[in-house]
Amino acid sequence: MTSSAGDLPTASGGARGPGWMGGPIERRPATADEAKAMAHPMRLRVLRLCLDQELTNKELAERLGKDPGTLLHHVRILVKTGFLAPGETRHGAHGALEKPYRATGKSWTLNFDHPGEPDPGISRPMLQAFLDELADAGPGAMRNEVRLGLTLSEASLGEFERRLMALLDEFVERSPEPGGTAYGLYLAMHRHSRDGAGAGDGQQRPRKARRPKR
Repeated sequence: MTSSAGDLPTASGGARGPGWMGGPIERRPATADEAKAMAHPMRLRVLRLCLDQELTNKELAERLGKDPGTLLHHVRILVKTGFLAPGETRHGAHGALEKPYRATGKSWTLNFDHPGEPDPGISRPMLQAFLDELADAGPGAMRNEVRLGLTLSEASLGEFERRLMALLDEFVERSPEPGGTAYGLYLAMHRHSRDGAGAGDGQQRPRKARRPKR
């Protein structure tokens, strides 16, 4: 199991199909403390930044534009719940000792859904973290986007979710590629309102994001 996932698979809004979380990676239910730790966009962003590199609390605070004391509170929660692991203490630029942290990838091995609960409590933090990261990435950062509607039976929904999770698990298992570019991915699937549009209404074809002219 790779330790560089740093993000979590879940969906928001209603009942799941029978195959959700049905990819090759076996996932156990998250504990209450683990779910609470993931229910904050700042902590999700910390995990993303520590995905493939070790960063100190000071470095994280600088990149996120936050007070080091405030960020340390989030870092300690992530360490306590096993989502961040401290590295070896090192000397900083001015000789002071500092401790770096790295994401363990634990969040990708957990199931944050709870039967009977329409929202596991991390859906909005996940969306907010994605929007904040996209804003920080600047103009032209969006690689691809797609929006569509589907009308599926429970069996087809389960198949769709299993195949999607299997594909994501396959790429998560790969090691970071030398010289590669870091990308973020956010996926969400929701049930339409009862009187909402059916399949074929308001669909948009996948397209590459427009890039600003030089």
